[in-house]
Amino acid sequence: MSKKQNKLIAKEILNNAIKGAFLKFDPRFMVKNPVMFMVEVRSILTLILSIFPTLFNGNSDERIYNILITFILFVTLLFANFAESIAEGRGKAQAATLRQSKKDSKARRIKSDGSEEMLNSSELKIGDIVLVKAGELIPNDGEIIEGAASVDESAITGESAPVMREAGGDFSSVTGGTTVLTDFLKIKILVGAGESFLDKMINLVEGAERQKTPNEIALNTLLIVLSLSFLVVVVSLYPFMQFLGVSLPISWLVALLVCLI
Repeated sequence: MSKKQNKLIAKEILNNAIKGAFLKFDPRFMVKNPVMFMVEVRSILTLILSIFPTLFNGNSDERIYNILITFILFVTLLFANFAESIAEGRGKAQAATLRQSKKDSKARRIKSDGSEEMLNSSELKIGDIVLVKAGELIPNDGEIIEGAASVDESAITGESAPVMREAGGDFSSVTGGTTVLTDFLKIKILVGAGESFLDKMINLVEGAERQKTPNEIALNTLLIVLSLSFLVVVVSLYPFMQFLGVSLPISWLVALLVCLI
């Protein structure tokens, strides 16, 4: 891919991320992240207090303070949404690039009589034998039956150093979408069209949300419990201070809750 194409893709990702950062303010999306949803609710509350500072027995002199808190919360949400949109955009752009390269790739299939024919990699079937020479993409997942070569797997694993693949032993499996750098490989295709490791990666990025790991679920549960605990503490603080005869602005409680979380 040329530098010009990379710049165009980066610009498109940035534009989509800016748009997505604002679209993610939708409460239906925010509620999926309870902590950020609480921040959004507090930002709405301080916005109301900025417009009506005397609400909840507030003081009109606190308008600037309320506006400042609202701005800080808004910027926090905006940057969080922007970072998430950038990550999603990069993942989808990479998936689109991989899908396009797979779509454009050709395969050299060896017929039963030993002759060769060129066809699209999507036309390969399980059991087909293909010949991949230096500089060519491996069309699909398979097993090496002849040859040894250095293979660039950076498109799949992210590892820049090439690896050796050869027939027999523990290093005979190859993944579609990787590139043969030296010599040649004869490969027996083991999966059908749309079932390769590369296809699964693309579908994972482009499809529905992935399943959360146990650690992510545990961490998310912990954050929810802590957030609710802090919320109870802060909400209880208001009537307690009223009982003591101390006037405590709602915006202060919002700021305190943000600091605790």
